[in-house]
Amino acid sequence: MNTDAHSTEELAWSKSSYSSNEGGECVEVAVRAGAVHVRDSKDPASAQLTVAGPSWTDFVRFATQA
Repeated sequence: MNTDAHSTEELAWSKSSYSSNEGGECVEVAVRAGAVHVRDSKDPASAQLTVAGPSWTDFVRFATQA
């Protein structure tokens, strides 16, 4: 994992369907071949996290079982 912010202007960011417009803790994700980028939806210019696709899949699988 790293906090690489390269070329993120080109990414198509998506917010979870569970998120609302009322604030709170929301993240946005953008998928690019081999990587998933994650950022804070309230502060999109701040640091972003980039994880490998398989690691993201493992995370989502774990989160949906919780």
